[in-house]
Amino acid sequence: MAERPAAGRLATASIVGTTLEYYDFAVYNMLAALVFNKLFFPSFDPLSGTLLAFSTFAVGYLSRPVGGVIFGHLGDRYGRRFVLVATLLLMGVTTGLMGLLPTYTSAGIASPIMLVVLRFIQGAALGGEWAGAVLLSVEHGDPLRRGRNASWAQMGPSLGTLLATGSIALITWLLSPDEFIAWGWRIPFFASVALVAFGMWIRVGVDETPLFKQIEQQHSKAHAPISEVVRGHWRSLIVGGGVRIGPDVLYSLSVAFSLSYLTTVLGLSRTLALTALSLGGVANAFTIPWFGGLSDRLGRRVVYGAGAVLGLIWMFAFFPLLETKQPALIVLAIVVALTVHAMMYGPQAAFIAEQFPTRVRYAGASLAYTLAGIVGGGIAPMVSTALLQRFGTPIAVSSYAALALLITCVVLFIVRERARDQLD
Repeated sequence: MAERPAAGRLATASIVGTTLEYYDFAVYNMLAALVFNKLFFPSFDPLSGTLLAFSTFAVGYLSRPVGGVIFGHLGDRYGRRFVLVATLLLMGVTTGLMGLLPTYTSAGIASPIMLVVLRFIQGAALGGEWAGAVLLSVEHGDPLRRGRNASWAQMGPSLGTLLATGSIALITWLLSPDEFIAWGWRIPFFASVALVAFGMWIRVGVDETPLFKQIEQQHSKAHAPISEVVRGHWRSLIVGGGVRIGPDVLYSLSVAFSLSYLTTVLGLSRTLALTALSLGGVANAFTIPWFGGLSDRLGRRVVYGAGAVLGLIWMFAFFPLLETKQPALIVLAIVVALTVHAMMYGPQAAFIAEQFPTRVRYAGASLAYTLAGIVGGGIAPMVSTALLQRFGTPIAVSSYAALALLITCVVLFIVRERARDQLD
């Protein structure tokens, strides 16, 4: 009974950090889909401007491996807790500065350049944060519940996206379109400062993990974690990255690209699109820990693989439902897509962490997660937009997502189940 409050604080620390950081990330992603084409790339037609805005979206993913390398090294050398506090602070400062950026009208080409630089730093911080949030729960918690424990951190993206969606929906409801473009888009960035302060308070009170303390006492910490992972655990990197590509593409298509598709291509209201994404985010957030717990009982491969197969099928129903322009069917398309994503995302954190030993687990999990993010979610909105421009049909976009999910299916088929293995 004495462990329950500690377990609750650990879960909160895992959730709050990733929630706040993905709130920052999601605010950027949604504004890239809604207004950044006008604010930072105004000399292009709407679809080309959106493509350029999504190019800066990709920068946030391209910089994640940089954060994975830097903070992965620090996490295995100096501890999980140290990195978790540092990355949260860095993300908060960067996002606050985004709210102060001048637009293209007042600063010219310097405006998108500054946007890209801040986006790069933001992505690096997020790339270093994820593994720490996962290991905080995995290395502290019950070894028979690693799937459920690790899934707390996995709720962050959906909760953060939900928080970002709700804040932007509220602002667009309260302000006129002209007011939103003039200054209202800055408000969600500034709100991040208060959220980061709360996250810092929670995380500073969390102790270092027992497994990391153990290797400290045994003087068995890795001196060069990144090179050790690349030399000795490259197969695990491929496995961890391969299972991430499919759900990443599905998530980016369901959240970032669908927002642009509904508002720019189909001409539907932002309110409808954001409402559908909010409901999808609720379904995603509350099913992630359930599927994570289910993977403790049935195995990671079974639950993860079922999600990949269902996602592959649903991608070909997704756009026909959106194109009906019927609110109920649009909500159905997004809710089902994000629930299927939760089937993969719930077991994902534990699955990746289990591929690496404690001495290089932070570096290995960070690299696997962030490198796959580039070829998965990072370029997905940009590739989807380009495919739509080139072929003029969303079937090409669905085929792209299906191919990514097929890669995940293949990796899951050939890898060994480790759900019941002991972590060293």
